[in-house]
Amino acid sequence: MTDPNAIQPSELDQLPDRDPEETAEWQASLDAVTKAAGPHRAAYLMRRTLERAEGAGIALPKLLETDYVNSIPTSAEPAVPGDEAMEQRITAWNRWNAAAMVTRGSKYGVGGHIATFASAAWLYETGFNHFFKGKEADGSGDQLYIQGHASPGIYARAFLDGRLNEEQLDNFRREAGGNGLPSYPHPRRLPWLWEFPTVSMGLGPLSAIYQARFNRYLANRGIKDTAGSHVWAFLGDGEMDEPESTAALALAAREELDNLTFVINCNLQRLDGPVRANFKIVQELEAQFRGAGWNVVKTLWGTAWDELFRLDTTGALVRRLRRVPDAQIQTYQTRDAAYIRQDFFGGDPALVEMAKLLSDDKILECFHLSRGGHEARKVFAAYKAAVEHKGAPTVILAQTVKGHTLGEGFASKNANHQMKKLSVDEFKNMRDLLELPIKDSDFVDGVVPYGHPGADSPEVRYLQERRAALGGPAPARRVHPVAPLPAPAEKAFASFDKGSGSQNVATTMAFVRLVKDLVRDKETGKRWVPIVPDEARTFGMESLFPSLGIYSPKGQTYEPVDRDQLMYYKEAKNGQILNEGITEAGSMADFIAASTSYSTHGEAMIPFYIFYSMFGWQRTADQMWQLGDQLGRGFLVGATAGRTTLTGEGLQHADGHSPVIAATNPAALSYDPAFAYEVAAIVKDGLRRMYGEAAPGEDQNVFYYLTVYNEPMPQPAKPSVDGVDEGIVKGLYRFNTAESAGITPPADAPRIQLLGSGTAIHWALKAQQLLAEEWGVAADVWSATSWSELRRDALEADEALLRGEERVPFVRQALQGADGPVLAVSDYMRQVPDQIAQWVEQDWSSLGADGFGLSDTREAARRHFGVDAESIVVAALAQLAGRGEVKATAVKEAREKYGL
Repeated sequence: MTDPNAIQPSELDQLPDRDPEETAEWQASLDAVTKAAGPHRAAYLMRRTLERAEGAGIALPKLLETDYVNSIPTSAEPAVPGDEAMEQRITAWNRWNAAAMVTRGSKYGVGGHIATFASAAWLYETGFNHFFKGKEADGSGDQLYIQGHASPGIYARAFLDGRLNEEQLDNFRREAGGNGLPSYPHPRRLPWLWEFPTVSMGLGPLSAIYQARFNRYLANRGIKDTAGSHVWAFLGDGEMDEPESTAALALAAREELDNLTFVINCNLQRLDGPVRANFKIVQELEAQFRGAGWNVVKTLWGTAWDELFRLDTTGALVRRLRRVPDAQIQTYQTRDAAYIRQDFFGGDPALVEMAKLLSDDKILECFHLSRGGHEARKVFAAYKAAVEHKGAPTVILAQTVKGHTLGEGFASKNANHQMKKLSVDEFKNMRDLLELPIKDSDFVDGVVPYGHPGADSPEVRYLQERRAALGGPAPARRVHPVAPLPAPAEKAFASFDKGSGSQNVATTMAFVRLVKDLVRDKETGKRWVPIVPDEARTFGMESLFPSLGIYSPKGQTYEPVDRDQLMYYKEAKNGQILNEGITEAGSMADFIAASTSYSTHGEAMIPFYIFYSMFGWQRTADQMWQLGDQLGRGFLVGATAGRTTLTGEGLQHADGHSPVIAATNPAALSYDPAFAYEVAAIVKDGLRRMYGEAAPGEDQNVFYYLTVYNEPMPQPAKPSVDGVDEGIVKGLYRFNTAESAGITPPADAPRIQLLGSGTAIHWALKAQQLLAEEWGVAADVWSATSWSELRRDALEADEALLRGEERVPFVRQALQGADGPVLAVSDYMRQVPDQIAQWVEQDWSSLGADGFGLSDTREAARRHFGVDAESIVVAALAQLAGRGEVKATAVKEAREKYGL
């Protein structure tokens, strides 16, 4: 590491030159080299000098790009331990079966990708044989983020290993029968194999960084020794265009995550064509990663190129490689030797002379076949350099050919990503190239056979021995038996049951207070992982700073400006809070890592991520789907929720739809609590279900989404009637009746049921009073804590009915016998409460905040959307008038009375 006290280059520019004569001599030397040997030689010397300075720790700007050659010269490559010939045969079988699986499945029209794994086969095989630690040894093993489109190759290896059979391979992408294989890495679909879902491109690299960071977090907090775990993320060069792919590079370098390696398969192609047709993606990525502070290892050329580099005495070859664009390298892959001689070598006299020394076969071997990512020796050297590098994460840029070994019809063709099958003749050519013992007679009725050398073959024994030495099969997901976490003391939850008296308390503050109590619990307190994207003070969480500390691997190397204050900004190496700065995507990646720690590390952690509700599901819903796929558990908390509660901020901050998006996620249990005691009851039940003793048939692999509000209101006591706790959890209970609210309506008064969620229940309660006092209408008020859970339950009842089972939806049970029509209201678009309309037997109507938000006072915004108490009164009278229970003129009178 560079001494922080040393004079930096920018400082040197501000200092007088202590020896102008010496400086002039250095400059004159450079001028002389340029004049005598040319600018290329001068540039070469400067590069080597800067590299020497960098290696010596001298504070100079780093080179952002190096030559378009391998970072590790052939002479420095370590020998590959083990049997390279055996690994070559294993890789050949994997290549064959991956292509066979996708081709055989093509008759069903289910698709699949062949070319990606064909290019990356050695990148995976070298890791499986020598680097990737399994889950059955000490520690947690390595975490592998497999490139989604390479899944057929991983299945093929599991087949060779005996973990999958032919029937399962034949059911690739056909899961309905119960014995199929998911298209991509989906832990929810194949939880014993896949650990991380990666095919939503860009999320894999982002998640890998935060997983490596979370490993350090667990270690620094003394929860789990993760020193033996390494995170490997396999990525495509085209995938790096996704902004999430590079969003956290600086974090990884800043926190010196040398437990992380990116392996980028640079086959120079994305889905439709070249990644950088007129440029060089490898050079671009090198500059990006080196600039961010990563260690970069380039593995570009195979051993066939060694002869060419030895002949390059003038540097002409290196200069040409640096200049030729990627699309042209792709073209060379498909053209004959004469074309390559003319186009690649023909423009420089030195290269023309070099080409004369090369046979056509040599040229074709170099330009068609020989890439660093296709050779075990080159890949092994890169991986070894990566795991041995300290102080920074490493990215390996491995050049490959997309569709390698699949034949001329596939290799480097723009369309190869969409090509789903090989012909029988192409398979036979592939067989001959790979030297596999598959006979022509094995192709029965034109169907390509799977290949397997036998369960007791040398190949399979070697494969299994290597995996045993590294700690068991990989990839693999393991959920080690973990005792349920003990329930926190009841006192933490019960304290909310009595209400807040005359004090106004927002539900956001109630949640934060609850968490403050829960993190003090002796048994489970340390397991809480508070996550916040630089809005802790907005949510009133600054009181947690000095008590829990903000996680920083460096600790606190400065004296905070507010050190003399009670709630000062405290960073600590063992800090509990993850304060991520302004990055919702990074915070979600944190949450995913923490929420799956029960499987990744056998350590149940309880993350809660609190955020502006508008910037949660709308901004990072793709990651929330990833969370569900990865079987994550924890609490997402959408604060400053609702369309009308956040005054003055305008439409970009006014959330009227997050519960709609949340309802689309099967793993999300979405709640919109109105009162503090509801928040406590929901968190209590979530802890039980996800971390404690789940009831029979309950899926523990869920996560909770709670909306909480920034509007201080009197918090009532929990009603002392039966069924309240059940109703809170299931989504609906009667908060009061007209009578229990102190209203004494006439015996023949018309009655209506008002259902409200979140902050809207306060408008419903005011409307209850207005209806009674001014219109002679009795209203009962219900708290709908979860419209989506009511709908989920009703859908399950419908499914049971199709199976011949009689089951009444909970919403219908709860409202059974309730007099009058139902009017539902929320601070969200009407689509939210309307989720349950078809299962309500009473006449149904709803109010909501549809449209864009706006800046104004809460009262004005609610009047604008027609959801305030007066609007509820008018809507209620209209419903009753339609039933003939109040005069039609009452609706007009009310509208005029309230200025609507």
